[in-house]
Amino acid sequence: MKKLKINYLFIGILALLLAVALWPSIPWFGKADNRIAAIQARGELRVSTIHTPLTYNEINGKPFGLDYELAKQFADYLGVKLKVTVRQNISQLFDDLDNGNADLLAAGLVYNSERVKNYQPGPTYYSVSQQLVYKVGQYRPRTLGNLTAEQLTVAPGHVVVNDLQTLKETKFPELSWKVDDKKGSAELMEDVIEGKLDYTIADSVAISLFQRVHPELAVALDITDEQPVTWFSPLDGDNTLSAALLDFFNEMNEDGTLARIEEKYLGHGDDFDYVDTRTFLRARRCGTAAVKAPV
Repeated sequence: MKKLKINYLFIGILALLLAVALWPSIPWFGKADNRIAAIQARGELRVSTIHTPLTYNEINGKPFGLDYELAKQFADYLGVKLKVTVRQNISQLFDDLDNGNADLLAAGLVYNSERVKNYQPGPTYYSVSQQLVYKVGQYRPRTLGNLTAEQLTVAPGHVVVNDLQTLKETKFPELSWKVDDKKGSAELMEDVIEGKLDYTIADSVAISLFQRVHPELAVALDITDEQPVTWFSPLDGDNTLSAALLDFFNEMNEDGTLARIEEKYLGHGDDFDYVDTRTFLRARRCGTAAVKAPV
């Protein structure tokens, strides 16, 4: 009997050690290894975005935007509240992921090889190309080689910077550009419209929305082919958030909700028209856009 008791003791100790060793791999284990559990324990999904008519804005205190609507529905899907933080540019968005201040970036961001080295992409939901824009009546370049020194200004963290660098190395050695650390692509397009800048680069969907209000904003040329748009989350070995996003987008796609939201913002219907874009631009000029919005 004594020997049997010793065996039971040994088995108990072994089981305890095994449980401790395996504890981090259990799906519902704490914050570091289960992002969904952390979000639900916190009771809120923290999403960082930028102000554009397509992604997020407020009119008369009411939030709207394609990414906002999708993020709100995803928060509902998880059973938590949505907390939106608005940043000035793309670089600040990725800083939020790096610093642990956001669970997701939902801001019309393009999927590319450089970003996925450091961040986890979600499902793609529409596509854009990057285009060079100018003001009608000004010189229209036919290639990037037509630009003179520092005529081109882009936003910090813009996905097109890698493409510009490649084009400079392979095709246009004289190509140069400036990065305005204080402005996003939307503000730079406004500067082009107002004659403060010669050229900038933005995505095709954002440009088409601005053209509803400012038809004098014109596309000079395409810089890239179509690129998929996605959300980004931290790349840390935890796949629970990615799995939840995949399930969520599958449901939205199957029941037609995703198509309806995309048609509202990307189509040509009346649900989201030039009035929304015009109000957005006026809010930007007056500095009335919100910085943080718990919803």
